[in-house]
Amino acid sequence: MNLVLFGPPGAGKGTQAKILQERRGWPQLSTGEMLRHAIGTGTELGRKTKDLMDRGELVPDEVVIAIIAERVDEPDSAAGAVFDGFPRTIPQARALDSMLGQRGKRIALVIELMVRDDALIQRVEQRIREGNQRADDTPETLRHRLSVYYRNTAPLLDYYREQGKLAGVDGMAPIHEVTAAIGGLVDSCGNGAGAGNEGPNRQRKSVVGTG
Repeated sequence: MNLVLFGPPGAGKGTQAKILQERRGWPQLSTGEMLRHAIGTGTELGRKTKDLMDRGELVPDEVVIAIIAERVDEPDSAAGAVFDGFPRTIPQARALDSMLGQRGKRIALVIELMVRDDALIQRVEQRIREGNQRADDTPETLRHRLSVYYRNTAPLLDYYREQGKLAGVDGMAPIHEVTAAIGGLVDSCGNGAGAGNEGPNRQRKSVVGTG
């Protein structure tokens, strides 16, 4: 099964993607991970990507999609993968759908981690008080990233809703409850098996946590 974890910065996508990788065996595919993987394997695309990044240039969508294509063709992605933080725009989503379709695969499920902006900012402030934040981990930076997210990425919700693939979980719940809710959605979408070419044609379903 191929699925996308969706939500604003700090919603917990990376945490849940790692859990899915550990429990389901589907690799966590984030843009950064895939770019590093391509560079590390030394493929032609990897070398091209490294040259672009070394010059401080953005990696074009077509190169990113080509790198994803290489990654999903690897044996550990045969049973599916978890896309974490990608796609970020509707053109990227369309390109991803096209690439997977050429391989007889598809995105079967898109899970939105629903969180409140004020809670995300409070988490940053808590990390600052505890001395655990990164250099770019500030309320001001987060507000900017949220603005970019709502402008460029949030429209993807309607894109996947129209395909009947969107489901939501309460990202404000404790981690184990979010994990359980995601597990339930995955199990109901093909019993957690398959290569992403099967899945329900459902409208968005909300699973609300208790925490």
